[in-house]
Order: sequence, then structure tokens, then C-alpha cells
Amino acid sequence: MLGDLAARASLWNRRRKLALFLETIRPGPETRVVDVGVGDTPFGTEPGVAATHNFFEALYPWPDRITAVSDVPLPNFAQAFPSIRTVVANGLELPFAEDEFDIAFSNAVVEHVGAREEQRRFVAELCRVAPRVFVSTPNRWFPVETHTLVPFVHWLPRRHADRAMHALRRENWDQVELLSKSELLALFPPETNARVVESRLSISAVAGRA
Repeated sequence: MLGDLAARASLWNRRRKLALFLETIRPGPETRVVDVGVGDTPFGTEPGVAATHNFFEALYPWPDRITAVSDVPLPNFAQAFPSIRTVVANGLELPFAEDEFDIAFSNAVVEHVGAREEQRRFVAELCRVAPRVFVSTPNRWFPVETHTLVPFVHWLPRRHADRAMHALRRENWDQVELLSKSELLALFPPETNARVVESRLSISAVAGRA
């Protein structure tokens, strides 16, 4: 029951996020997009929130223009999306030239890459490989923590939140470093003119070099 509710909420949020991306970035059929941080679970094949993994590839109008990047091999992803190029790489050291793409997209990944310095390196790499960037991450100040589905505990100081999450057996919390609007914007290089375009369940920011 709770898993189904979470899946429906996630699908609603991610469809809205794609609409925001299309409206804000305005890509076209020739736009080269790199999606950094995909998983090997095709859209609609797993229970709960995982059912919406790789929504971008499943719903984007021009999937053949996407290059999908993951830090793990993607055999299931490749079977589900045969027209999409896949690359296995660390998001902190992307194997691409400067401005190799027109747009860099990343959803619900930056909170998993490590502490603030790693997050800053991750965002800097997105900004290096594309002149325009769209990054989305769960909102630190939303009442329910989206990975664990536990309310309010993530508002506690980290050491207290860790104890509570461990007591609740929410081990997936250990790999999460949430961000507020100001913390997300602070990850971007100043010259990219980053700005927040939504702040609800998720925070989404766009950035672009002149």
C-alpha cells in the first residue's frame, strides 16, 4: 500500500519534472543530452518508487539523442532502450570533452555522490561537458524524506538523524546527503548563473554559460 502510494507520487513528480525541463530548457530533436546517473532498472519494471527509475529515457520525446551514464554496467537498461548510447563512468570524472553535449541532465543523483566537496565536483563536471545544465534533487525541507519515506527525522542534526534511521532500519539513508535551495545553488560555478526553477518535493536548478 505505502509502496504503491510512493510510486504514484513519484510518477506524478517526475512527469511534472520532465514538463518543467522541456519548458525551461526547450530542447529539440537535434539537441544532444547527457543523463548522468541512470540505473539498470527499466521504467515500470520494479515495485514502489523504483518503478519510475529512468523516467527521462522513457518519456523524453527524442531518446536517441540521449547518452546515459552510470557507474555500473547497464545490460537491462540497454535492452529496454536500444537506441540510447550507454557509458559506464564515475560522475566525478566524466570521460567527455568540454561542451560535448548541449544539455546535461541529472535527477536524484547529486545527493548520493558524497559530501559537499564531491557534490561540487559532480556539478562542476556537468557544467564542463555541457553549456546548459538541469539538476534536480529531493528537497531537504520537504516533510517526508523520499528515500526512506520517514517524516521529519531528516530535519534533525546528522548524528541524531543517523541514529533514528538506523533504529528504523533505513540503511539506505547512509548514502544520502540532502540539499536545500541555497546549498544546491552553491554547488554551481559562479559563471553558470544557476537559479532554482522549482522547490516542492524536489528542488530543480538550471544553469547556463553565456
